[in-house]
Amino acid sequence: MKRYTTTVLGISFSALLGTAAALAGPIDPARHPHPESAKAVHEAEHSVDHAWEVYHRAALGGTVASPALQAEIEQHLHEARTLVTEAQEAAERGDKRQVDHLVGEIKIHTSQAIEGSKEQKK
Repeated sequence: MKRYTTTVLGISFSALLGTAAALAGPIDPARHPHPESAKAVHEAEHSVDHAWEVYHRAALGGTVASPALQAEIEQHLHEARTLVTEAQEAAERGDKRQVDHLVGEIKIHTSQAIEGSKEQKK
């Protein structure tokens, strides 16, 4: 029962964070003063969304290898969401170097979250 409650709370919290990010709205690269940076951030947002989807399927299917791994995956996903916000701010400032760095960090976190989500129970 405890594991079920933890999973349900984790998924609910994740959905809440996803909703908050959606309300902030994506950057429109076509109207942005730095379209190349905006496009990179937009693509990173999609990779974070994809990682969340992969994780949610695994969590709902009960295939996440362990509660510890679930917590680790969620940490990567939350960090990736935070980095997207920072990348959006850097794009607004026109700091391409920072955008590129942050997008690289986002890719690391999303890759690790997806990899962990695919790890099966033993």
